[in-house]
Amino acid sequence: MRNIKYKLGFTILSFFLLFLINTSIFSQQTKPNEKDSIIVAAKEIINSTKYCALITLNKKGLPHIRTMDPFPHENNFVIWFGTNINSRKVTEIKNNPNTAIYYAEPSGNGYVTIIGIAEIIVDKNEKEKRWKKEWEKYYPNKKEKYILIKVTPL
Repeated sequence: MRNIKYKLGFTILSFFLLFLINTSIFSQQTKPNEKDSIIVAAKEIINSTKYCALITLNKKGLPHIRTMDPFPHENNFVIWFGTNINSRKVTEIKNNPNTAIYYAEPSGNGYVTIIGIAEIIVDKNEKEKRWKKEWEKYYPNKKEKYILIKVTPL
């Protein structure tokens, strides 16, 4: 009789644990509406910040972080930056295009991290399209010194 109670108790416990495990796994799966909500929230955070952090890797593989003034993001989270062709970030991207971008919500309640591949863009039309008038004092020789960084999410 004791053996039957033990087996019955073990069976009930096993089913209960399987139920808990399956319920836990099911609740962790991203639902379609949840994914859309996350994308909307990420766009809100990005749109609420003027600056972000661009993280590149130096020759030793260590992160180098700097504050950047990005252009407004595209719907697919491609992020563009303007910079000087002689900047350290350009050298680092040429050596290793793996980058990250970090946006912090001004209230401190949220953040967005974009992991991506950076490209150096020197196309004249793209440079004209992505230019800020207030940068003229920093780029008196804009044609030769001003370039773009395009980060495409992975």
